[in-house]
Amino acid sequence: MRIFTSVLGILLVLPVAHDARSQAYPTKPIRIIVPFAAGGPTDTHSRWAAQQLTAALGQQVIVDNRGGAGGVIGTEAVAKAAPDGYTLLGGNPGPLTIARSVREKLGYDGIRDFAPVTLIARSASCMCAHPSVPAKGVREFIALDKASPGRLI
Repeated sequence: MRIFTSVLGILLVLPVAHDARSQAYPTKPIRIIVPFAAGGPTDTHSRWAAQQLTAALGQQVIVDNRGGAGGVIGTEAVAKAAPDGYTLLGGNPGPLTIARSVREKLGYDGIRDFAPVTLIARSASCMCAHPSVPAKGVREFIALDKASPGRLI
């Protein structure tokens, strides 16, 4: 009886495995939604990735800029898209992590609704102030702001 159950289980799984294996990807264009205006770093990196993917997959990869609300609009569009691998997010930390702390409600969860695919680029950021600001680092800047609230802004 145990052998019969095992064989029956294998026979039931074979059509599913065959179906999954016979489906080619991609069979239609892939879209990378960039939640920012064209010309910025996220757009530039996504366009580079689209060129690389088009060459590697032999299928057109399109960059679709959907800027607005600090990246939330485009990011939400990707979160609501079918989870079929044909809609990707050209994202950055802003709408995925920072937006949670500055907006009461988002139409997506930056952790639950997305799965990382690859890191395309890293970029450095810096904090700058006018030379007359008497702070030589972040800690001094914060202390200065706390000592005189509203003066620096």
